[in-house]
Amino acid sequence: MKLVPLGDRVVLKQFEAEETTKSGIILTSKTQEKPQEAEVVAVGPGGMVDGKEVTMQVKTGDKVIYSKYAGNEVKLGDEEYIIVKQSDILAIVE
Repeated sequence: MKLVPLGDRVVLKQFEAEETTKSGIILTSKTQEKPQEAEVVAVGPGGMVDGKEVTMQVKTGDKVIYSKYAGNEVKLGDEEYIIVKQSDILAIVE
């Protein structure tokens, strides 16, 4: 199966949460904060969204930072994805 986003939606694959801090402290799953960094898996076509022309600025394979509480989490098979609007993406990591 494959996710194909519509409009200005973007499918993200979230990076794994850190299991240890920089100082070496091991974190339990409850204290691990979900990272806001992800890889773009699929990009919608853009076009007219809510009466405005939207040009997609991200592409598949980009590493991005997105808003903390943005999007919808989706599980497809064994993989988990987040579907967000392009406007919820804050930056591309180069």
